Order: sequence, then C-alpha cells, then structure tokens
Amino acid sequence: QVQLQESGPGLVKPSQTLSLTCTVSGGSITTSYYAWSWIRQPPGKGLEWMGVIRYDGSTYYSPSLKSRTSISRDTSKNQFSLQLSSVTPEDTAVYYCARDVRYDCSGYGCHTSRDFGSWGQGTQVTVSS
Repeated sequence: QVQLQESGPGLVKPSQTLSLTCTVSGGSITTSYYAWSWIRQPPGKGLEWMGVIRYDGSTYYSPSLKSRTSISRDTSKNQFSLQLSSVTPEDTAVYYCARDVRYDCSGYGCHTSRDFGSWGQGTQVTVSS
C-alpha cells in the first residue's frame, strides 16, 4: 500500500519561496499511469488542488497558481516537490501530497475532495514575518 509523507519548513516569511517534499513509499512515482498532486487547505476553506506531476514527468498547474508554482521530482529518492514563490499570509494552509486524486478546474481555481486517491497526513505551513 502506498504511503506519502510531506516534509518541509512550517514557517515561511512573506515574499519567500515555500518548498515542500513528498516522500513516497510502497510504490514508484514512475509507475504508469500514476499522477502525483499537491493540494492545500487554508483555515476555514475547502481543498484547493495546486498541481500534478505525472509518472512520465509531465506537469499541469492550477491556472490561479501557475505563475508561482513549480512541481519537480527526484526519481532516485522516490520524491516529488512543490515550490510556491512570492508567498503571502494567504498561502497559509495545510499542504497535502496525494496520488491519483480527482480535481475540477472549471473555475479560475481548482478544487478536489478526499473521496479519491491516496493522501499524506498533511503539513501545516504558516506565512508570517
């Protein structure tokens, strides 16, 4: 059974870049046709899908975050990572990594639910000076 674990700083200063890593065990991130996503949940709000890196290394980002988001991977470590630049306090959230979630980008932002996929436990990131 696949397991995912998020790691990274819990506190980031405004204007800096938020960097998180997801370590995957019990399965390879290069196995066809898995897709590995980053999701966040700000306090009191719903789940926002941020972007995905697929088994072949291709990526796709939420239109609302595309200019600030980058997802990459290290296949030798079976990890994938999130970088979110120019953060503000509005980026404060619990950040999750997950496999094979479903998402809807019909609006400017993208949304998801926990009904599908395999999820990490999440990590709190606070943006504050």
